[in-house]
Amino acid sequence: MTIKTFEDLHLSEFIQKAVLDLGFETPSAIQAESIPHLMNGEDIIAMAPTGSGKTFAFAVPILQKIDINNKSIQALVLCPTRELVIQAHKELEKFSIYNEDIKIVSVYGGQQIGKQLLALKREPQVIIATPGRLMDHLRQNNFSIKNINTVVLDEADEMLDMGFRDDINTILEQTNKDRQTVLFSATMEKEIKKIAEKFQKSPCIVDVLDNLQSLPDIQQYYIETSEKSKPELILRLLGLHNLSSALVFCNTKTSVDKLVDILRAKGFQSDSIHGDMNQSQREKVMTGFRKGSVKILVATDVASRGIDVKDVEAVFNYDIPREDEDYIHRIGRTGRAGSSGAAFSLVTKRQVSVLKRIERANGVKINKQEPPSVEMMEESRFKIYENQIAQIIKDEDLSKFHESISSLKKDGFTELEIASALFRILNKKEQIKINKQVVFEDFTEEKEEKSRRRNRRGNRFDKKDDKCGRSYGNRQNDKDSLPLVFKFSKKNKRKSFSK
Repeated sequence: MTIKTFEDLHLSEFIQKAVLDLGFETPSAIQAESIPHLMNGEDIIAMAPTGSGKTFAFAVPILQKIDINNKSIQALVLCPTRELVIQAHKELEKFSIYNEDIKIVSVYGGQQIGKQLLALKREPQVIIATPGRLMDHLRQNNFSIKNINTVVLDEADEMLDMGFRDDINTILEQTNKDRQTVLFSATMEKEIKKIAEKFQKSPCIVDVLDNLQSLPDIQQYYIETSEKSKPELILRLLGLHNLSSALVFCNTKTSVDKLVDILRAKGFQSDSIHGDMNQSQREKVMTGFRKGSVKILVATDVASRGIDVKDVEAVFNYDIPREDEDYIHRIGRTGRAGSSGAAFSLVTKRQVSVLKRIERANGVKINKQEPPSVEMMEESRFKIYENQIAQIIKDEDLSKFHESISSLKKDGFTELEIASALFRILNKKEQIKINKQVVFEDFTEEKEEKSRRRNRRGNRFDKKDDKCGRSYGNRQNDKDSLPLVFKFSKKNKRKSFSK
């Protein structure tokens, strides 16, 4: 069956109405390929990137099959993080807005368990949970999951990477053996296959990772630089594009914190999110990002799961992802909901081959771009000034400034000269963001490696020690030092040296 419109899915009237209200027009690839199987009650393994509409893909079939006369828990959705639980809950509520008989409850760490117990008294048909907090409830016998007929593991690979394998096994073993088991994952790793073999019945494989429809309108670029020049390059890119919302990915928590310090020092409203932060800290940062008080969010891959902000204008790979498929996860957070987006990857000369491998693995094209020059930065800044001035003239009362302008004109200055001087003041204030000394084509890593090779050649020894057959001699780089003579201890034959 070919699915071209939502009408082809024969959705319930209340779901169809919600879908229309939300502005959905045609199903995405993952929705079109997975929803028919899910409606038929089949087990599936769906491989799809972030931003492809997978929450919709499992939410709609769950709601479609809910028996409103049955007050027991009928469906369970497991997510790796609190953020993803909240996101999935919001999506299911959107699609069930016209059916008040469907009740959904979330359970996750960081929230008082008493509040969750009160919510559970509403007799929900759908539970959305993190594995750890769900296990807490099951150990206390707060509710039963034995009659559940659908279980969805969202971001299954991520849950396994975070150490939830035993919890997932325990949870699935407590559910109805005739249940429908659905796995959404970005990869088909060995652990995913083990879960499938143990708990699924002839699962259908739905793979849209190579489908370019999953990357709607994202312009992808890479820029060659040295590791040392990355901070200046990211500053220029952020300044050049004047972004109101951007995500920057680093591979380590240390890199995240260092980069945030640099961005803040240069006047960018930025914050970090990584694994060392507790839930309340993470939620505070995410609230700031959604409301716009934080414009640049710097994150690690694991901590970024669950980031759901629809208007992210650009994604920056400050570090190349360690896993090829993580590239799609990262850039899929821009270009959502019909908007265009951009993705920039900062690579050293040695990493270009890695980027080419990422292209092949994900079926994408990443175009090379030159680093922004000082001239480009100034031209961009002036354009920003022009737009700001035009908006101020349009929206604000400037009469209180007229007297100052008139005074300067009496001194013989023209209006053009006065405006140019004001531009100069603004430009001087912004100039600190540009380090004109940085030359991005000067690959420091290569120079340092060549220097190390020269030093190693210069450190060759020119004499022999007859006892141990080791070389020794005066080092060319340190003519005042004594030769190093290597010795072996007769007792334990361990090597030592002395001057």
